[in-house]
Amino acid sequence: MPQDMPPVGGYGAVQYKRNLPARGFRPATLLAISGGVIIFGWYKLIVGIREQNELAREKMWSRIHLIPLLQAEEDRDLVRRHLADQAREKKLLGENLKVYNSDRYVRPTFAITPGHTTK
Repeated sequence: MPQDMPPVGGYGAVQYKRNLPARGFRPATLLAISGGVIIFGWYKLIVGIREQNELAREKMWSRIHLIPLLQAEEDRDLVRRHLADQAREKKLLGENLKVYNSDRYVRPTFAITPGHTTK
């Protein structure tokens, strides 16, 4: 019995690889998109930091410009308290006593003391 031989042109190629369509983008495309997103994020971060610095500078300068007004309000309040204290002292004692041994103005310290303390 003769041996079976291949056909004259040979057998067709055997497909041993899977023939699936490529899913998604190429790696270079994914890398470019990722880089674009990262660069955009850094841009927004830098813009935000600059804006925060500008707002902090504006806040600092507004406080610097408000210092004279706040100082005048505090001085007005101190004068009002001092005159009220002098009037109260004159009403209670009949005269104003000097607490210090000099005529130099000493800024009074008003502290709020609690009326009821517990230990």
